[in-house]
Amino acid sequence: MDAVNLEEQAARQQLFTALYQKVFPAVAKYVAKCGGSFEEAKDVFQDALVSYYEKSRSADMTVNSSVGAYIYGISRYLWIRRYKEGNQTTRLDDSYAAHIAVETTLPVAEDKLLNFLETAGKRCMELLRAFYYDQLPMTRVAQLFGFSGVRSATVQKYKCIEKVRETVKQKALTYEDFLE
Repeated sequence: MDAVNLEEQAARQQLFTALYQKVFPAVAKYVAKCGGSFEEAKDVFQDALVSYYEKSRSADMTVNSSVGAYIYGISRYLWIRRYKEGNQTTRLDDSYAAHIAVETTLPVAEDKLLNFLETAGKRCMELLRAFYYDQLPMTRVAQLFGFSGVRSATVQKYKCIEKVRETVKQKALTYEDFLE
């Protein structure tokens, strides 16, 4: 093997190790909440990593969120598919509720988070609250905020989130800074 391949392999291994440390605990909690075992969680997560790796090798792959969120989403999809194939039935609403339960068990420092959301501006705060907290569909959000369509509302929501992310990046904060 030449030096470039060794460097590439080391970088890939480092990425996978970081993803395991960062994303696997959430996947394991999700699978456990849905009645799965630790071994099943490992299988699903490894399948998700392989799927990500194969897709990342193609030139036309785009990830609209973080790599960790992308792999978490693939893991959820694979778990739901595996769960249904095992002749066990669950409503998607139940699996979504389990996902929300996992997310809400983390002790988030709400004041810090609220301060960063406020940096995006009042209109962004209202838009994000309507979509995430009030759980309004994008068609309703578009109507409420006077957007020409769902696409415009989605783009504006993305821009609001990016404003918050940029503020967090400028202050060099990590996810752990928001935990109490």
